[in-house]
Amino acid sequence: MKKTILLGIFLAAFISCKEGNKQEEAKAESAALAPVSDAMMENSVIYEANIRNYSPEGTFNAFTKDIPELKKLGVKVIWLMPIYPISMKNRKTTDGRMVEDIKDPAERAKYLGSYYAISDYTAINPDLGTLQDFQNLVNTAHNNGMYVILDWVANHTGWDHKWITEHPEYYHKNAKGEVTDPLNPETGESWGWTDVAHLDYTSKALYEPMKNEMLYWVKEQNVDGFRCDVADNVPTEFWQFAVPKLNEVKPVFMLMESNKPYLFNGIFDMGYGWEAHHLMNDIAQGKKNVSDWDALMEKQAKEYKKEDIWMNFTSNHDENSWNGTEYERMGDAAELFAALTYTMPGMPLIYTGQEYDFNRRLKFFEKDEITHSKGKMFKVYEKLGELKNSNEALNGGKQPADYNRITTSMDKNILAFAREKDGEKVVFVGNLTKEPQSFTLPVEGNFTNYVTGEKVQLAPGQEQKFGPWEYWVLTK
Repeated sequence: MKKTILLGIFLAAFISCKEGNKQEEAKAESAALAPVSDAMMENSVIYEANIRNYSPEGTFNAFTKDIPELKKLGVKVIWLMPIYPISMKNRKTTDGRMVEDIKDPAERAKYLGSYYAISDYTAINPDLGTLQDFQNLVNTAHNNGMYVILDWVANHTGWDHKWITEHPEYYHKNAKGEVTDPLNPETGESWGWTDVAHLDYTSKALYEPMKNEMLYWVKEQNVDGFRCDVADNVPTEFWQFAVPKLNEVKPVFMLMESNKPYLFNGIFDMGYGWEAHHLMNDIAQGKKNVSDWDALMEKQAKEYKKEDIWMNFTSNHDENSWNGTEYERMGDAAELFAALTYTMPGMPLIYTGQEYDFNRRLKFFEKDEITHSKGKMFKVYEKLGELKNSNEALNGGKQPADYNRITTSMDKNILAFAREKDGEKVVFVGNLTKEPQSFTLPVEGNFTNYVTGEKVQLAPGQEQKFGPWEYWVLTK
C-alpha cells in the first residue's frame, strides 16, 4: 500500500514537473521576440481580433491557425478583445432585454453577453478555449514577430465579480449605498451600461489589486501590453501608478481608448484617432472637405507632441456594431480612407473581417461570425502593410516621418501630401469627392503606384484626371 502511495506521489510530481517545464519552454520560445520598443511602433499594423466572431468555432485555436495570414498583412500587434469570463447577472440581449427575464432556455443561451462585463480579470472565458490554448496563441504570435495586447477594462466589472461581495468598497454607490452602473458625472444619469458595475478609485484602495490583475498577464502569461477601455474615465493617477510597475517586468505597449493629451505623457503610447475617423466619415458623406482635413492636421500639430501616436481606423468593434460598417458610413470611399490610414502619421488598424471585405454589422451580444472569402481588400491591405513595414517614409511612431502638404489646383477636393524620412519618400494623392476631378500638382518625377504597380510619370502643370474616390500611393 505504501509503495502504491509513493508511486502515485512520484507520478504526480513527475507530471507536474513536466507541465511546468512545458510552460517554461513555451515562455522561453516566445521570449525570442525582442521586447516592445519605440522602433517597433514606427512601422506596425495593429489587428483587432474578435475571437468569438472570427471563426465558426469562435476559439483561440481557430484564430491561431490564421496568424500566418495576418503576417501577410504586415500585422505586428494583435489586440485581443476581452478574453475573460462574462458575467451572467444582468446580461443583456441584442434588443436590450435582460437575459434573466427570458423563460426559454434555448433562447436564453443564445445571448453570450458583452465582452466588457468581466467576472474575473485573471481567468479565461471557457467559450474561447483553455489557458493552454491562449498560451499557444501568444507563442505563435511571438514566433511570427507579432506582439499581443489584451483589452483591459479598469472602469467597471460584471455584476458577478467577487469584488462586489468581498470588496464593495471598490465600487461607486448611490444614496442608498447600492452599487451602481456607470453614471454620467455631470448629470448623475446612467450611461445605459446596466450590465456592468462602476468601480470607484476615490480611496485608492483599488489601485494595488487592479495593478496586480494586470501584472499577472505580463509576468505570468507574457503578454506585451494593453488596450485600455474608456481610459479617461479612470483617474490618471491610477495609470501613473500602474504602468511603470508593468514596465518593470518588461516594456509594454499601451493603447488608450481616448484622445486626451494628458494621458500620453509617459503613460500611453497610442490613442484613438477619433477626430480623423469622424472627419473621414463626414468627407465620405459630403459634409466636409479637404480644407477640414488640413485644419485637423494643423490642430493636432499644435495640441499634441510629435511622439504622440494615433491609431488610425475606418472601423473597430464599436463602430461596426453600433454605427455601421465602413461601407455603410463611407460607401465607395472606404478603400481610399483605408489607404489614408496607412499613409498619414500614426498606426493603421484592421478590425476583424475588414481584410475579407466583410460588409455586415456584427451582433454585439451574440455569436455572429465573419466570412473568410478573400476579395479586393485582402490584396489592398497586403500591399499597404508591406509598404508600411518597409518604407521609413511611413514611420508613424515616436519619431515619425515628416508630413508635408502638397498644394494642388483643386485643394478643397484633392488631398496631396508627401511623407519623408532619411531620404525615403511616399506621396499620397486622393480625390476626396464622389465627382470626377481634374487638377494639377507641383510634383515631378517617375513613380510607381504601389498598390496597383502602375508607373506614373509626373511633370509640373500636367493635368491629372481622377475618378470618384480615386487615389495614388506613389513611391520612387
